[in-house]
Amino acid sequence: MSRIAYVNGQYVPHGEAAVHIEDRGYQFADGVYEVIPIVNGKMIGEKGHIDRLWRSMNELKMDAPMDPGPMKIVMREVLRLNKVETGLIYIQVTRGVAPRDHPFPDDAISSLVMTAKKTSLEAAEKKAEKGVGVITVPDIRWERCDIKSVSLLPNILAKQQAKEAGAYEAFQYDEDGNITEGSSTNAWMVDQDGTLITRPTNNSILAGITRAELLELLEQKNMKVELRAFSVEELRNAREVFLTSSSAYVQPVVEVDGKPIGNGQPGSISSELRHIFKDFMQN
Repeated sequence: MSRIAYVNGQYVPHGEAAVHIEDRGYQFADGVYEVIPIVNGKMIGEKGHIDRLWRSMNELKMDAPMDPGPMKIVMREVLRLNKVETGLIYIQVTRGVAPRDHPFPDDAISSLVMTAKKTSLEAAEKKAEKGVGVITVPDIRWERCDIKSVSLLPNILAKQQAKEAGAYEAFQYDEDGNITEGSSTNAWMVDQDGTLITRPTNNSILAGITRAELLELLEQKNMKVELRAFSVEELRNAREVFLTSSSAYVQPVVEVDGKPIGNGQPGSISSELRHIFKDFMQN
């Protein structure tokens, strides 16, 4: 059975799904999106993702294509049609179709697209057993990284740099030399005292849903956490490093800029957190 996409009120074969050539998402990147992980039929962090989608639309003064309740019904239908029990659902909203002009159109109707695909937890687990490498690159993005915009060209360039360097991810740093976040992940480190450190949320980073859920779990377990900026140098000398995202969950980092973190193996704290988060997703 072929995959099914939702496009503005219709469920269509994935290969035939299309939007208008003058959709502002296509011409201006005038749109926002969310990616929600699905584990055993459960949407992980559904409320957080939906709330963040609405926040992104509000920040861009974009009309919602429908209310949250109906959108959740469509989401579940997309998952059902694609028979996704474990995987990802992608939701994109744009300002809609209008003659190409920079100011907001007066009468455009917001466009809504959804797709879903199956993924494997086992593949992510195998990667986590060895850990991944990251590189550090200057952060060249705009000043509203808190909005989950489809305008991702700087992120793509950073991710491509990582790929060409044989790394999994690129951690970006600001003009002060402090890490902001990865090209598609949130960055964490563990200092020599065992304190977990991640940058506080503001306009410089996206408020990751996996990040927020992990912070709640850490609070429940009374683990030491600091929300503060940390430098590239601190990162390189950390006891442990890891990253979080909707698709990678909690991923140990064993190498930064070609040099090992600790003994070059996944650290005990990040490995424990991955197991904690995996249990959270499956229960």
